[in-house]
Amino acid sequence: MLSIVLLGTGNLAKHLFDILKDQANIKIKQVYGRNKTALSYFQKETSTTTNSNAIEEASVYIIAVSDDSIATVSELLKQKNGIVVHTSGSIAINALSPSVKRGVFYPLQTFSPNRAVDFSKVPICIEAENKNDLKVLKNLASKISDTVLEVSSKQRKDLHLAAVFVNNFTNHLYQIGQEICEKSQISFAVLEPLILETALKIKTLNPMEAQTGPARRNDNGTIEKHIKGLQNKNHKEVYSVISNSIQKTYGLM
Repeated sequence: MLSIVLLGTGNLAKHLFDILKDQANIKIKQVYGRNKTALSYFQKETSTTTNSNAIEEASVYIIAVSDDSIATVSELLKQKNGIVVHTSGSIAINALSPSVKRGVFYPLQTFSPNRAVDFSKVPICIEAENKNDLKVLKNLASKISDTVLEVSSKQRKDLHLAAVFVNNFTNHLYQIGQEICEKSQISFAVLEPLILETALKIKTLNPMEAQTGPARRNDNGTIEKHIKGLQNKNHKEVYSVISNSIQKTYGLM
């Protein structure tokens, strides 16, 4: 039986708790957090505590807190024998206290409140400082995901950067598109088939091949009309920067 203590009460902590609590041969012994109200989410199914001195012994300690808090929280576990992992994409393994058995357990996915995620399709990037700990983390990750990758801190940092481009930045562009639609009293839902097809294309085409649009065609007339038609200064800047980037990528300017 693999025992787990989860440190954190935020969005990712809840998603991990929900998937791990139902796995065979895994027991979530405890959830630690500073916010009593947030801990109420976990209280019906496991022990909880706000007292760092009451953290129980476990095989694995999963730190699911903000990046800035990882090092501080790991210091609370200096006397523990279990593997201590964080769940961040951008923080190196050595940010954890040197007094613990250090590792990383990074689910590469976007997690939103009240939206279930199929963890079997979520790549989990793991890292550890010795083979035995890596084996434990691989076993844990394999119970919930079909894709488990051994990734170094440097690789994970680059992967997280790439993820910001394809997820966070893309979602921001969706927001701009929605604002433009709403201003013209058009339902944003009209764009959903286009959004889905754009995402699905990368299964058969690489992004370089899949690119379309005015910038890819070097249609400067349309580009100028679009920029002139945008009233929001920030939208103008975003449109110009991305269009320029596309044209430079394809040697069009």
